[in-house]
Amino acid sequence: MRLLLVEDDPLLGDGIKTALQREGYVVEWFDNGTDAMAAARCEAFSVAVLDLGLPDVDGMTVLRHLRRHSDLPVLILTARDDVDDRIAGLDGGADDYVLKPFDLKELLARLRVVMRRAEGRASQVLEIGPLRIDEARHQASWRGEPVALARREYALLLELARHPDKVMTRPRLESLLYGWDEEVASNAVEVHIHHLRKKLDKALIVTVRGIGYRLDSRLQ
Repeated sequence: MRLLLVEDDPLLGDGIKTALQREGYVVEWFDNGTDAMAAARCEAFSVAVLDLGLPDVDGMTVLRHLRRHSDLPVLILTARDDVDDRIAGLDGGADDYVLKPFDLKELLARLRVVMRRAEGRASQVLEIGPLRIDEARHQASWRGEPVALARREYALLLELARHPDKVMTRPRLESLLYGWDEEVASNAVEVHIHHLRKKLDKALIVTVRGIGYRLDSRLQ
């Protein structure tokens, strides 16, 4: 899950990034709107967390830019508690609005809701045949038995399960598992796929040669 974080406060930004990384997100953090808009044009993100009080351009300008160029889910995170500001943000295309100060658990819950809504889902639980993933608890089970997964294994499985039967390219999966400042081994995705097949079922994740992988929803 690749997240675009736009927050100019260095302490808050670092704290949010660290907390989200612990939850399995790959976070690209920018402290200004100009660089954030440039990143959104050239990279694929799953969701954005956007502060409105930025040093170069107003966050509403960034929001309008995102809305013109993508359908990326956007959660506004700001100290502006005026009702008119909240209405402007939501009417401007934001998917949700969280006021500072905030509780991290609430932020995580709202991010999950925003992403489920973007995918057209209501439940926090994904069930595909014998596979069950509880996003809120970060737990996966196979045929009713819990499966212990490393952080990136879970993130990879969740991304494939969010798009069953759709082929996900290896570069796309790499971008969702590793940040720009992390070195990625040439076979990193293959290693994670191998571990998932051993822990679940070798037929669950299908290799599409020369392209990537897909999760087979027909497996029973």
